[in-house]
Amino acid sequence: ACNYPPSTFLMSPSWKNLSHEKQSRKSCYTTIRASSTKLANASTKLANGVASPTHLTDFTLTETRNRNRTQTQTQIQTGRFGKYGGKYVPELLISCLSRLEDEFYKALDDPKFKEELAEGLRDYVGRETPLYYAERLTEYYKDINERGPEIYLKREDLNYGGSHNINNALAQSMLAKRMGCTTVVTATGAGQHGVATAAACAKVGLQCTVIMGQADIERRPSAVGLIKLLGAQVKPTEGSFKEASSEAIREWVGSLETSYYSPASVIGPHPCPMMVREFQSVIGKEVRRQAMVKWGGLPDVLVACVGCGSNAMGLFHEFRDDEGVRLVGVEAAGCGLWSGRHSATLAKGDVGVYQGTMSYLLQDDEGQIQHAHSIATGLECPGVGPELSYLKDSKRAEFYTVTDEEAIDAYKRLCRLEGIFPALEASHALA
Repeated sequence: ACNYPPSTFLMSPSWKNLSHEKQSRKSCYTTIRASSTKLANASTKLANGVASPTHLTDFTLTETRNRNRTQTQTQIQTGRFGKYGGKYVPELLISCLSRLEDEFYKALDDPKFKEELAEGLRDYVGRETPLYYAERLTEYYKDINERGPEIYLKREDLNYGGSHNINNALAQSMLAKRMGCTTVVTATGAGQHGVATAAACAKVGLQCTVIMGQADIERRPSAVGLIKLLGAQVKPTEGSFKEASSEAIREWVGSLETSYYSPASVIGPHPCPMMVREFQSVIGKEVRRQAMVKWGGLPDVLVACVGCGSNAMGLFHEFRDDEGVRLVGVEAAGCGLWSGRHSATLAKGDVGVYQGTMSYLLQDDEGQIQHAHSIATGLECPGVGPELSYLKDSKRAEFYTVTDEEAIDAYKRLCRLEGIFPALEASHALA
């Protein structure tokens, strides 16, 4: 699919018991406080995880435990969701992240900033997006099971740029300009976040650098062309999104005074996950209002695909305290959970630290980050947002997995029944 979502779908109050048939599919770092002279080395370890724990002897360290072996990390006790989250970063970045957090809160308290963002979301992005009743898809499941959900699609594909990414990208670019930065640096996998960030930077008058893995550049030439057309620079790096994210952090660290790092999802050191969630929460806020208009109540079940988790948290956060609303996330099982080629971080991962935050990760017995696989490039993330990790452990949200084959079947089904081209990412939720 060329476009992103519908990134989420909902079930209306006529469907109280989501089938648990997919239960059978369920599975079943360290960072551094470095001197400024060690910054480049430190940022590499922050971005990649630790390639070799023996290389940590250059740093001032405190002790934690990870996967039954002693690891070393500087832990800043802020931005926590239970034990998840935090700031596991080189010392030089602490002040940068603290300033970012301060500016974020000031912006949220500034009526002018909020008014300009609301205007941009309305007039530039095209919000609000429809809550679409998928009548024929609803009938399809009722015919099979003799009962079934009333299915509604939150049409984030109708945003400018074709995805939910523009919600975050526009707000981040506006905040970067407010802070006096001249360049926004970001990473992209599927290309949609890169396109959204390039467009947002063009709108507010900032330079933009998009880091993209060579594998994804080859898979997404149309996205690369759009990013360049919007005036942004595309910098290739080896590998895919994992490596691109690492390189984006290094790019940012190299010019902290003038650059702004725009995270693609709800991952990274505090306050990055909280900021992205806040800027994406417009999705859930609209759903609440629209549901009250359409059927006079809240949805029974919210379903979203989960890679790192930006669109899922954008939908879920508004309903976290509504205990009658089930939150269901769907991860990419790829070629199967036991194949070693999947992106099911919550189903198969373990707790560790990656890119400055503690969450569930795909890692081997030595704590090294593993490669994630999915037919949907946007779900190829070896880590997941810390808040989703907390929602799993607290059992507030449920998580299931869908294979590449099942996602393709769901993609074709929506095309034929509703005339809508979903993203392969969103097709995991539809399966």
